[in-house]
Amino acid sequence: MVTELDRCEIEHIDPEMVREAQAGLLDEQAAGRLAELFRALGDATRVRIVSALGAGELCVCDIAATLGMSQSAISHQLRLLRQLHLVKRRKQGQMVYYALDDQHVSALFGEGLDHVRHG
Repeated sequence: MVTELDRCEIEHIDPEMVREAQAGLLDEQAAGRLAELFRALGDATRVRIVSALGAGELCVCDIAATLGMSQSAISHQLRLLRQLHLVKRRKQGQMVYYALDDQHVSALFGEGLDHVRHG
């Protein structure tokens, strides 16, 4: 439900402000990719996996034990995180290890966590 507090009482468009906003507006492709990234982080299990990997590289067995879930369930979530370049994997013998893909993922997670703790 839209309330009067959610809308301007009159319509007045400031062309300069609109030009500035349009200059910084994401294109459709970038907006779609960013929405996909945030959609991936819209799942508590995936957020907890990223949180666990913040401490460093873990094998799938260790991630499953940390979260109290099956390896199969964890692998399913890791696959999505990997497709979105949030995590990377490395196979050593019969073990598969995962880590955060890069510092951007850690920074994004940290900023989101700060926001949640602040509010």
